Amino acid sequence: MTEHDRRMGGLSRRGLLQGATALGAAGLILPASVRRAAAEPKKGGILRLAQASGSTTDSSDPATWDSQFVQVLHTARCAYLTEIAPDHSLVGELAESWEASADAATWTFKLREGVTYHSGKTMTADDVIASINHHRGEDSKSAAKPIVDPIVDIKADGPNVVIFTLNAGNADFPFIMSDYHLPILPSADGKIDPTSNDGCGAYVIDAWEPGVSASLTRNPNYWKEGRAWFDGIEMNVIHDAAARQNALITGEVDVIDPVDLNTVGLLQRAPGIVILSTTGTQHYVFPMDTRAAPFSDNNVRLALKYAVDRQEMVDKILQGYGSVGNDHPIGPSNRFYNADLEQRTYDPDKAKFHLKEAGMDSLTVQLSAADAAFSGSVDAAVLYSEKAAAAGITIEVVREPNDGYWDNVWMKKGWTASYWGGRPTEDWMFSTAYASGAPWNESFWENERFNELLAAARSELDEDKRREMYYEMQAILSNEGGTVVPMYASYVMAMTDKVAHDEQVAANWTLDGFRALERWWFA
Repeated sequence: MTEHDRRMGGLSRRGLLQGATALGAAGLILPASVRRAAAEPKKGGILRLAQASGSTTDSSDPATWDSQFVQVLHTARCAYLTEIAPDHSLVGELAESWEASADAATWTFKLREGVTYHSGKTMTADDVIASINHHRGEDSKSAAKPIVDPIVDIKADGPNVVIFTLNAGNADFPFIMSDYHLPILPSADGKIDPTSNDGCGAYVIDAWEPGVSASLTRNPNYWKEGRAWFDGIEMNVIHDAAARQNALITGEVDVIDPVDLNTVGLLQRAPGIVILSTTGTQHYVFPMDTRAAPFSDNNVRLALKYAVDRQEMVDKILQGYGSVGNDHPIGPSNRFYNADLEQRTYDPDKAKFHLKEAGMDSLTVQLSAADAAFSGSVDAAVLYSEKAAAAGITIEVVREPNDGYWDNVWMKKGWTASYWGGRPTEDWMFSTAYASGAPWNESFWENERFNELLAAARSELDEDKRREMYYEMQAILSNEGGTVVPMYASYVMAMTDKVAHDEQVAANWTLDGFRALERWWFA
């Protein structure tokens, strides 16, 4: 994720608890009604993809995956228990169905039968256990360790059933199994081989030079119907935005990700080029250390929230590719998004009011930013500073070095720029970045009521009751939290008009939720 590894889904209670076997199966076959009418899928061709991310330190070990290059590469190689569909719902992938105990602390997954790995080995419950256990334990260095820590036991009930026991109820547990760190891999003697490129996904890795390129061919025994249309894939790392864009214009590649928003207008005018933009859970933020003055005073925090022109940031920093935020991390694509919460807007007078409530006539603060935090973050900080001046607030923008930003600035200095790819569920996002004591609670914010609601909502299986709690939590964060959330950033990609995809494209991650390689095709 290139976010220090920090950093969706409409499903009914009945569907979540029972796993909806029919949905789990049918959800893998996207109906013709949602496909672009002039672009019925067909097999063939080699898709050439250029990405900005990718490192020479990338590995096959799922515990280490952090760049989007490896996330896309290995999502094509592997499969997961569950999958987030383009419409943001949760469907079964290797899991055919699932159901919970009454307290949501025990989850039973029934696996699809007859799924084989590229090596020919059949996928079984033992592989699921070994794959998840790879991230568990006191000595685990996996980025997924925090989300699997609540698992206290995993056991098989025959070759095609896995039972998970949690330390407490979690109504969203099936969503967690879709995390890109948790592919199901072949095992031997209770362990997976983290150096192997074997998998049961749509494509087989033929060659891979970390940080440079990879080539893949279609899995001839792929078990999903209506997926894996390309004969092969060529993936390339092109860090330079101009070079990446030029490669698309000259026909050297078919898809680039991401597009430089400063030059997206040039691509829009280029013949045969299509811009694809999806807005989901990715958001740009300015967290402040609420443990220390002046940020320990909520009136100061509110003054700063009213001093930012959110729409201007979307227009100028995101070039319109995004939407305004409301000082909490839950976006419109989330299941329990609070659309009733009043949208905060730029209001210098209200900012001045809250400064006076804090006993201040003016305020001077420093805001650290670097493009390592998010592209355009320094410019965003400058825009923030210019608008805040009308409220008597002086924001001194500190341009920090990109190198070492996450180690030396983020969560070290009082007010910084940051970003999140978001998480598929409200609990997941809140627990990662806002819960008391969470390692990545970047604002060091503490709120007793918020934490009470977080624990209660996690194990609540009644959707209406959960909705009420999550609505209240969003309001608490917006009005009392220590993070300014000015905007949601779209994932912006570009491709030749020969590349086709379904009308609805997943927005939980870029490139169709990291699944473009198996979902897209050549028209």
